[in-house]
Amino acid sequence: MLVRNTKNNILDHVAIIMDGNGRWAQNKGRPRLFGHQSGARRVREIVESCPDLGIKYLTIFAFSTENWKRTQLEVSGLMKLFKRYIYKETQPLVEAGVRVRFIGDRLRLEPSLVNLMDQLEELTENNSAVNLTIAINYGARDEVTRAAKRMAKDVLSGDLNVESINEETLPKYLDTHVLPDPGLVIRTSGEARISNFLLWQSAYAEYEFIDTLWPDFTKEIFASLVSEFGSRERRFGGVV
Repeated sequence: MLVRNTKNNILDHVAIIMDGNGRWAQNKGRPRLFGHQSGARRVREIVESCPDLGIKYLTIFAFSTENWKRTQLEVSGLMKLFKRYIYKETQPLVEAGVRVRFIGDRLRLEPSLVNLMDQLEELTENNSAVNLTIAINYGARDEVTRAAKRMAKDVLSGDLNVESINEETLPKYLDTHVLPDPGLVIRTSGEARISNFLLWQSAYAEYEFIDTLWPDFTKEIFASLVSEFGSRERRFGGVV
């Protein structure tokens, strides 16, 4: 089902805040990590559904800069889960033509995980069926801060003229500089917060906050939300 709406609006980039793994597991009397494992398996289904929906870009929020505040047991378990995900999904992603990118600050991550991330990016760099971006140790404020530092260095070195800086300059320094802005941002689990995710990029995005917990988020629910987007009138600050 290729979605093209009637409002001169084409949706090619969806971003998802995958929330509710821990609660899903607790509701079943299981450890929180069990929920994260189930959530990781759900990612494949959503990625595989993207081509039929016309979605070229999918960005998922896997681990935020604030998630380090969780228990050491949960954080350690998540880092191991990320490694297992890359090991397990590398070949299917390559065969499906998915290009994988990671955004976020890698300096705090384990070198072994960063190596796996680098390898997956390299192995999939020539793919184009779906562009999957995974945000790990990502926070929008941190991203903008790092971008501002890089921009300041270019000013100091003479590579960037201060007078030429405008609203189109900063995005060139963001982690997402090669990606289009998302048209739709989905958050699962019933929480109506954006949690420091793609703050600059989602300035004109439509938001969907749904009660479904991430492990229960199916391709049918995803397709329904994408279809609903097609009926919206997006004004971008103007009057229709």
